[in-house]
Amino acid sequence: MAVSIDRVYQKVLALANKEQRGYITPQEFNLFADHAQMEIFEQYFYDVNQFGRLPGNDTEYSDMLSLLQEKLSELEVRLVGQLVTGGIFNHRLIDDLYKLGTLVNVENGQEIEQVNNNELHYMLSGPLTRPTARRPVYVNRIDGLNIYPQTIAAVDISYTRNPAAPSWGYVVINNKPLYNSTSSVDFELHASEESELVHRILALAGVAIEKPQLTQVAAGLQMAQNQQEKQ
Repeated sequence: MAVSIDRVYQKVLALANKEQRGYITPQEFNLFADHAQMEIFEQYFYDVNQFGRLPGNDTEYSDMLSLLQEKLSELEVRLVGQLVTGGIFNHRLIDDLYKLGTLVNVENGQEIEQVNNNELHYMLSGPLTRPTARRPVYVNRIDGLNIYPQTIAAVDISYTRNPAAPSWGYVVINNKPLYNSTSSVDFELHASEESELVHRILALAGVAIEKPQLTQVAAGLQMAQNQQEKQ
């Protein structure tokens, strides 16, 4: 799944240095790389929402949804047997959490449904609608996930994590930074995103180092890629 940080950096440098358009330092590249990765990652969720709402079962849209799910699948995490204290599971303590998935009652394997405050108020107002171990619910609040009934002691949780921040590691030899794989962190995106990463980083670099030519080059490359994908 991973995209080589060194491959992307070398491509960005080659395009940036062509016709003396500018040099991008490793420190600048790492900042741009993290920003570009998060832009692409966050776009996945908008795209899933967009294609998921389209009517019918068009094969083209189904394929796109399948590809998006594939891109997200290796960033999905499942935590088993997480303790619930006083009816609250503090999911905000999970450092790499980006988006919650499912919550399951460990005791009986029953999925816990998310509801809003108004729905919960209605449920708690009568004995027939009150949440039970077989019909559990939770509300996402500032203090964490408030789970009902409050007798639930442990949950399994699935979520999509943030990708690790990419980093082009290096050592300086003869005043020149040379790639160091040991201290580097590759992009945690699907291999198909390599070109997109290059284009986005070039565009960011063009703005940051006041080289509008870089932004123009990135836009041209992006347009060419989009046209190729439509053929």
